[in-house]
Amino acid sequence: MNHEWTRKFIEHRVADRRILRLIQKWLQAGVSEDGQWSETTVGTPQGAVVSPLLANVYLHYVFDLWAEAWRKKVASGEVIVVRYADDLVLGFQYRTDAERFLQEFRERLAKFGLELHADKTRLIEFGRFAAENRRKRGERKPETFTFLGFTHICGQIRGNKGYIVKRETATKRLRAKLREVKGELALRRHEPVPQQGKWLRSVVRGYFNYHGVPGNTAALKAFSTEITRSWLRALRRRGQRRLITWQRFRQHADRWIPRPKTMHPFPDARFDAKHPR
Repeated sequence: MNHEWTRKFIEHRVADRRILRLIQKWLQAGVSEDGQWSETTVGTPQGAVVSPLLANVYLHYVFDLWAEAWRKKVASGEVIVVRYADDLVLGFQYRTDAERFLQEFRERLAKFGLELHADKTRLIEFGRFAAENRRKRGERKPETFTFLGFTHICGQIRGNKGYIVKRETATKRLRAKLREVKGELALRRHEPVPQQGKWLRSVVRGYFNYHGVPGNTAALKAFSTEITRSWLRALRRRGQRRLITWQRFRQHADRWIPRPKTMHPFPDARFDAKHPR
């Protein structure tokens, strides 16, 4: 993020000079590493509460407004844009539109000191007709993409009743969370079992609240199973105590570990609206 452009974007909507001076101080806060302070000329302070806000304002002017105008004036077909912070997914009806947008988007970002992540930027064929079109060309099944912790897959409703976008927890995200919980369990190993159980219940419930989407039950079950096994191993490593059996441990698991549950229905059910008679 270029500081000069950041100031211009903020000044476009904010007139209070005190707020502008405060933001200027945030931008010039610098970075302290190993006791050494260094000046920052681009970007926002790492970990600062204002950083996500400034990044969203920056991308609003650099990307959001430009993409909306491009969709109306340049695109030949439909264009779908989804942005969360600096993560983007765009869908195009025609491949020519996608290729043109990608080229012009790179040029647009370069004007403001930004660039696309080379390893995370891909142009793939995805959607209702992707599998059939690729099969006719003798190609393999459509590629997948990961967005906000979910791997998105071109799928079919059971019984070949239609197309559906399947969402499964990204493997990397699942493994990272399990490693995090396992490490925390090692630190909590000698706490009372009910205290451990309350903490694990909050962890598992929070995981289900985010990842509990239709079609992701297998990942939820895998997460719950691995958490249960990690808890049992942690309890068995307590010193000077007899080995806890699975039968004895099962009552703790049944009490504290929630069962996998789909928390978010399909959009047609979640956003159901009916006109009053």
